[in-house]
Amino acid sequence: MTKLRKRRSHTEASEGANKTRLMYSCNLNFGLFNRYLKELLDADLIEKIEENNLEGSTITIYKTSAKGRELLKVLRKASELLSS
Repeated sequence: MTKLRKRRSHTEASEGANKTRLMYSCNLNFGLFNRYLKELLDADLIEKIEENNLEGSTITIYKTSAKGRELLKVLRKASELLSS
């Protein structure tokens, strides 16, 4: 019997994700995803973090920056106001 994979919760997503996981969760093709990723990085809405793993190689994780979290907060509030 195969085990179904549980979707990442909001808390897990805020801990960061690699480029492939982000691309799949956005449901975008590689070219379009890279263009949006560059725009988000240039606007300082997400941050790129390089970490060393146990094997000694470097992995890149992307996380929402403080500026990005603030923007999300404002957009959620605007959505609430428009829906009521």
